[in-house]
Amino acid sequence: MKKLLLCGVALAALTAMTGSASAAYVLGMKGPGAGNPFWAAVEAGAKAKGAELGVEVIVVAPPAESDVQAQITQIEDLIAQGVEGIALAPTDPNALAPVVEAAKAAGIPVVFVDTRGINEGVTFIGTNNEVGAALAADFMCKNLPAGSDVAILQGLISQSTGQARADGSKKGLTDCGLKVVAEQTAEWDRAKGLSVTENILAGNPNIKGIFGSNDNMALGAVEALKSAAKLADVMVVGFDANPDAAASILAGEMTASVAQAPANMGGFGIQALVDLKAGKTLDAWIDTGTVLVTKENAEQYK
Repeated sequence: MKKLLLCGVALAALTAMTGSASAAYVLGMKGPGAGNPFWAAVEAGAKAKGAELGVEVIVVAPPAESDVQAQITQIEDLIAQGVEGIALAPTDPNALAPVVEAAKAAGIPVVFVDTRGINEGVTFIGTNNEVGAALAADFMCKNLPAGSDVAILQGLISQSTGQARADGSKKGLTDCGLKVVAEQTAEWDRAKGLSVTENILAGNPNIKGIFGSNDNMALGAVEALKSAAKLADVMVVGFDANPDAAASILAGEMTASVAQAPANMGGFGIQALVDLKAGKTLDAWIDTGTVLVTKENAEQYK
């Protein structure tokens, strides 16, 4: 069946393009795939699984990961159309909880992908982000002198993903004796990663390592360090191992990243919805795993 890609669209546009979404499964991402390799991979995984299973897949996303209301409106509209199921990466788990309950009440199965929600009984498909962040911290611990000043660029702490990566990295870094001198959010954004890093450097000139809770922020940190002529002195480790990050690692700029399996998140999400519609039961958590990516294995992620 025909698959449709829709990012940040209104209900009127959705109806005009599809006539009805009632026979479709939905992937609701936190942000658009354009400009973000991670979400592009999640999207590609969902579309590929839809083609494999012969089901229609609609992909929607708010214009930015911070636009919670846009995502709420999108999901409300799709519930009203009676879609077959929703695989949702919630921008704000608390804010999205009521619409998830509304979907369940309407008999529409829901699973969470990438970011765990707060609704009881809804399967989560994604990374153990705390373990992944600890993997990054362990790498920094092994490659920086004890007692070094380090910083954490946080994502959105209102999301379980952002909180888990902040918690996992801080615990790992402090447990090995590194000194976390700055923890600031850059909201998953590359430009904000640059500006926040500039601020951190201004107040902490002896920084030796930066953990970016996603690659966009880490790449922003690299840009800031280049401008300050400090890139050779500061290790930058990211999270996602997206193609841009892999290229940066191979170029000797970023030092490492933690790979997820975003295509699996999208694909497993659609498979899970089809299974639920067929009356099957799911595990509470389907873990897609993490791998440390350095110059030795970055080529396969490029």
